[in-house]
Amino acid sequence: MPSKPSKNLEVFPNPHTERDYDIRFECPEFTCLCPKTGQPDFAVIRIYYIPDKLCIELKSLKLYLWSFRNEGAFHEKVTNQILDDLVKAVHPRWMEVEGDFFVRGGIHTVVKVSHSAKGFRKS
Repeated sequence: MPSKPSKNLEVFPNPHTERDYDIRFECPEFTCLCPKTGQPDFAVIRIYYIPDKLCIELKSLKLYLWSFRNEGAFHEKVTNQILDDLVKAVHPRWMEVEGDFFVRGGIHTVVKVSHSAKGFRKS
């Protein structure tokens, strides 16, 4: 059976909780809809994080990002929503999400949002 979009983010235990290390994802085929025109907006979504006890499972991340394909959202809203949902799922020590949206109307937009766990300082 083919995969379907899903808002369900699956996680697995971090195999090395004793150290800080970066995990980086680049998702070059992100699509959502412009809430004003209904036209598709294309972006590269970059996710950087330092896990704590949990890590993000990749297939569920793919299906999660796919779930935005038919939703209308401004660039700022969708980038912040992705960060909020990922933080809720894995409670990272630190995370940054960057939405690098393709030129639309002659304007290139990049939205970058971040989260730090209380007391954590990224070096």
